Amino acid sequence: MREPIESDLLRTFLVITETSNFSAAAQRIGRTQSAVSAQIKRLEETIGEALFDRSARGVALTRAGNQLLPYAQRVIDLLTEAAATIRTKPLDGPVRIGIPEEYSQTILPAALAAFAIRHPAVEVTVSCDYTAHNLAALEKDELDLAVVFDWSDQTTGEVLCIDPTVWVTSLVHRLHEAVPLPIAIYRDSTWCRDFALRSLEQLGRRYRIAFVADTSSGLKNAVSAGLAVTTLSRSNIPHGCRELTSDDGFPPVDSSRVVLRRNPYHSSEAIRELAEMVREAFQPMSALLQP
Repeated sequence: MREPIESDLLRTFLVITETSNFSAAAQRIGRTQSAVSAQIKRLEETIGEALFDRSARGVALTRAGNQLLPYAQRVIDLLTEAAATIRTKPLDGPVRIGIPEEYSQTILPAALAAFAIRHPAVEVTVSCDYTAHNLAALEKDELDLAVVFDWSDQTTGEVLCIDPTVWVTSLVHRLHEAVPLPIAIYRDSTWCRDFALRSLEQLGRRYRIAFVADTSSGLKNAVSAGLAVTTLSRSNIPHGCRELTSDDGFPPVDSSRVVLRRNPYHSSEAIRELAEMVREAFQPMSALLQP
């Protein structure tokens, strides 16, 4: 029976894969090159396979090294997360956060779940609502944090990413070619009037309102079913649908910023910690939303 793999050996293994050089890895982790070589030798003996091909230019992973890499990353990530959770000072108290429906099933659940695990004594209350409603609740001291859409040039708050609103059509149905254009819009929405409908009027496109909904889920259902084209955040385009681009005669409707707003009246360590986790949750999305 082979010995268990030591986490310290895996950490050194990961540094070498990043630097492709034993000498550079030794400098980064503050050890001698011979000590690093000895660690990798121990790891290879434990695995029973060579992990690196060595050459004058540096080192490259072998087949076994490539197999080990994702497992080593997962182990070290879990150890790092565990250490951070245990060392973190316990927080308590309530935190109230408002989020748009667009991110209630995608970006934010992971952040909120991770926060709940790390701080089980904090009572998190989530309000899934329109931007206008969440902003009003923030001003009334009914929320501590709010993730909102902002279309103004004078944004207050922290910009998390840019998530443009675009026209969307079904891949199966070609309703965007119909005249008049059947569209799905929000019920009683000033945004639809000022942005979505105005964009069509500026293009000179004739349209008819074919579907009215109270939520973005309703709009997604309409476009997926081929009942209408609609406006959605680029990150929120459902499977089986696509963005209508300028090549189709539909430029973006707006360049809305996704902004984190804070309660102007009070804060707490729990609120600041949740704000940090929300910020981290949006980081991977920024690059994906580029045209």
